[in-house]
Amino acid sequence: MPPAAPAIAPKRRHAGQRPSRRSIGAVPYHRIDDPEKLRLLLEAVLQLESDISLPAILRHFVEEACVLTGARYGALGVLDESRTALGSFVFTGLPEETERTIGHLPTGQGVLGVVIAEPKPLRLARIADHPRSVGFPAGHPPMTSFLGVPVGAHGDVFGILYLADKLGSDEFSQDDEWLAHAFAQAAAVAVENARLHERVQEVAVLEDRDRIARDLHDDVIQRLFATGLTLQSLTREIPASESQRLEEAVSEIDATIRRIRSAIFELAATGGGRSVRAGVLSLVHELRPMLGFEPAVSFAGPVDTVVPPGISEHLY
Repeated sequence: MPPAAPAIAPKRRHAGQRPSRRSIGAVPYHRIDDPEKLRLLLEAVLQLESDISLPAILRHFVEEACVLTGARYGALGVLDESRTALGSFVFTGLPEETERTIGHLPTGQGVLGVVIAEPKPLRLARIADHPRSVGFPAGHPPMTSFLGVPVGAHGDVFGILYLADKLGSDEFSQDDEWLAHAFAQAAAVAVENARLHERVQEVAVLEDRDRIARDLHDDVIQRLFATGLTLQSLTREIPASESQRLEEAVSEIDATIRRIRSAIFELAATGGGRSVRAGVLSLVHELRPMLGFEPAVSFAGPVDTVVPPGISEHLY
């Protein structure tokens, strides 16, 4: 057996001595020594506390990343649900006329797709030299040097920050990569905050639906039901000529209660697919041109909760 490797005692760090760069490399802003760049980075990150929209914040991050790294062009793409292509794209550096000439935005092919497939920083002196390079579409300005870093948090990558054409140099430096990484982390926080806000809003909507359903059931239906009973009791005390109108009013109240109950079931319906009510109403709406009129549709009972998917397909 080979001899065991000798143990290496850790070096002692004297009081007041700063930790080594290597020990804190996971936090990119610790590697940035230029105080002016740190100040600009902080100002950009403080935009997270503002009320501006997510696309505006991401565009601001891209613009500041271009300024601090000396990039002529910059873009940030957010992955779609499949996590294999870009779903949205914000960019800076292109003249408006060039934007109109290019047409559709990139979807993550070529070198852009490399960072999607392998989410780690990528620096190139010449984009064209990479084996995955596919060139540029008609009207797109030529680009030479390239820097791409993943945007994500907690191991979840949901976007890519791209920078191109380093001004005053043939390629982006390691310092540029650390700056881009810092902006990518800030962008990840912005995207996570936006998604969290959307989830909070969805929960609030669901809670409102439940509250409305409870109010309809516990208050409105009970009041209508009590009113109907009161009117029914009055039929014995009024002339027969008027009792018919009273019975019609009671029938109308019963129909209203059924419609409200149907609305309650619709509010309470949950599941991955569309509800039975929504499917029927959608089908009836599609048939309207052939019928020549909009049919009236009513439901009775908890059809969304008692009709299984197989039966609902036969129903349609």
